[in-house]
Parts: sequence; C-alpha cells; structure tokens
Amino acid sequence: MSKKAIVIGAGIVGLATARALGLKGYRVTVIDKTEKAVGASIRNFGMIWPIGQPSGKLYNRAIRSRMVWKEIAEAAKISYDPCGSLHVAYHKDEWEVLQELQSIFTADNRNTQLYSPAQISNQFSGIQDQNLLGGLHSATELIVDPREAIAKLAAYLQEAMGVEFIWGKQINEVKEGKAICGKNVYNADIICVCSGADFETLFPDLFNEMPITKCKLQMLRFVSNESNFRIGTSVCGGLSLIHYKSFSAAKTLQKLQTRYENELANYIAAGIHVMVSQNRLGELTVGDSHEYGRTFDPFDQSIINQLILDYLQTFMKVGDWKLIQTWNGIYPKMTNGETDIFLEPKPGTFIVNGLGGAGMTLSFGYTEEIANYI
Repeated sequence: MSKKAIVIGAGIVGLATARALGLKGYRVTVIDKTEKAVGASIRNFGMIWPIGQPSGKLYNRAIRSRMVWKEIAEAAKISYDPCGSLHVAYHKDEWEVLQELQSIFTADNRNTQLYSPAQISNQFSGIQDQNLLGGLHSATELIVDPREAIAKLAAYLQEAMGVEFIWGKQINEVKEGKAICGKNVYNADIICVCSGADFETLFPDLFNEMPITKCKLQMLRFVSNESNFRIGTSVCGGLSLIHYKSFSAAKTLQKLQTRYENELANYIAAGIHVMVSQNRLGELTVGDSHEYGRTFDPFDQSIINQLILDYLQTFMKVGDWKLIQTWNGIYPKMTNGETDIFLEPKPGTFIVNGLGGAGMTLSFGYTEEIANYI
C-alpha cells in the first residue's frame, strides 16, 4: 500500500508539493483553513518569471516550473499566455543596463534580444513612445491569471492524480504522523507544512528563531475602454531593474540605483517597482510595493497606489484604463538572502516555505527537487 502524505496549505507551494509527492507514489491529502485558496497565491501578477532569476540553479528551476505550468495548463484548460516580457528604457542609464544585460544573457544562452523603439511600437500596444530609447525582450515569461489558475490546478490534482482536498479546517497542531484540528485528527506517514505566512501558527518558536520576515504588497487591476486591447507582452519600467536578482549581474546597475535613490527616494522607501500583466479577459494587473515586517496595518495606502499609477504612466498609455480593484497580499521572505526553507523539525514533518514573491515562478521545479529528500 502506498504511503500517505498530508500537505497543509493549498496555495501554489502546497499544490506543487502535492503534485511532486503524488508523482513519487504518495496518496496525498491537502488541508487548508479556508474554503478556497484566498492568500498570496491568488493575489499576484500570475507571472512565471524566469528572467528575474539569476543564472544557475534558480533559473533552471524557473524554466522547469514554466514547463510544468504549460503542461498542466493545457491538460487542465487553464488559460495561459507565453507572451514573454519587455523591460523598457527612457533614460540613458536604463538603456546602458539593458544593453549590458543583453550581453550577459546572450552568454548564458537566454532567449532575449534588444528592441528599438520602432520594433516596440510595431509589435506591442499601449507603450509610451515619447523618449523611449528601447527595450529588452525575453521570450521565456508566461502569464496565467492566478485566480483562475490556482482553482483549476487544485481541481486538476484532484481529478488527474487523486489528491484529496479538505477545505475549511485550520490545523492547529502537528505531532508525529498526525495533523490535528480540534477533535479532528488526520493521520499520515509524512506531513508537509506549506502554509506561507501562517508558518508561525504551527511552529512559532522556530519561526521566531529564523531569519524570516513578511512582505506586504499593494496591487491594482484595470480594464481598458478600448475593445480587444492587448499589450502583447508583460511590461516593466526601469525600477524593476533594481528589484530582481538576475539584473544585479550588470555592473552599470549601481549607477542606475544611485540615481533612483536620489530622484525616486519615495519609491525606494516603499519598495515600489511597476509592472503590468494582462489576463485572457484583457484585465491589466499592476503593481507593486513591498513593506517588510511581522505585523501590518490591514489598510491599503492610497498614496502607495498613486505612486504606482504615476510611475505606470511614464511607460504605459493609461488614459482609457479604468480602475476596478485594489488589494494587498502578504508572503514570507527570508532576510539572509536565502531563497527557500526546507526543514524537518520533527521526524516525518517537513516545512516548505520562504520562496518569497517567486512562488508562481519556482514552486513546481523546487518541489520536484525536495521530493527526492522526503
């Protein structure tokens, strides 16, 4: 008889863990405290984002995750768009960074190329052309709508792999081979805790000992009044260049960062960089900010959203966009530069956490790797 596994948490890390364990022959049950996934995994851009990962282990993990997303999306009828990404430059120092990155990425065999303003205007829609110097296009990024994708992914795991889901049960204690919710006791050979920012609920002492914090982000969603409007790619402004680790390989980045710190200090203080992705319905997801700490006010700050919108207008034509939603999300983030947590605090109990804001990009590849050690 196959061994049984319990996964606590039905966000992207939990679902990817359930898949990886199912492929290893486990009978998997996923338990989540809410009646459907409502956490950070549905509150993001839906970007599977290899370009943001440094070359080597993390980039390879992201490429593997992209492959899995594409396979599952086709099997589960999840809408996806392999539209790639475009980083645009409106200042000489931004363009210098993009040119250096193209040289680095070419040497790393990444599928990127520099675009002229004319090429950008001919291929994509809605991008500001005034003062545009060019852009760096990458073909590897893939977009899903996380609200649709996470729900359909759970349904797919249930139907295709026999994963059982128990919704609306808050696990408040884990003992060896047991996940406990009040009077309900769920037994398994192994238990994987994939509860994101709620990691501290089950292991508060361990959480407090670790170099981990939380990140709150604010995001917005728009629709265009122009019928059938499609950008044709995901677009990032210059501030994104100082956000992702892969871009730190460029020596010219330090000069750019210094200018941003002098000219855009309010953006740096709020951890704002601005990107836009578009789902199959044409809705435009825009963000985001990054506030770090253990406890946050539950309120969105209008000044943060306004800063995001102001910067968005420097590289996108948003005159006919209508704001339809704002929200915030919270995810755990390592403070020591590490990109994940994989611990066994008790025999047969594993903590899978700490992917920061890269869960959609890395989870499938990462959980395939750690499943070999469970």
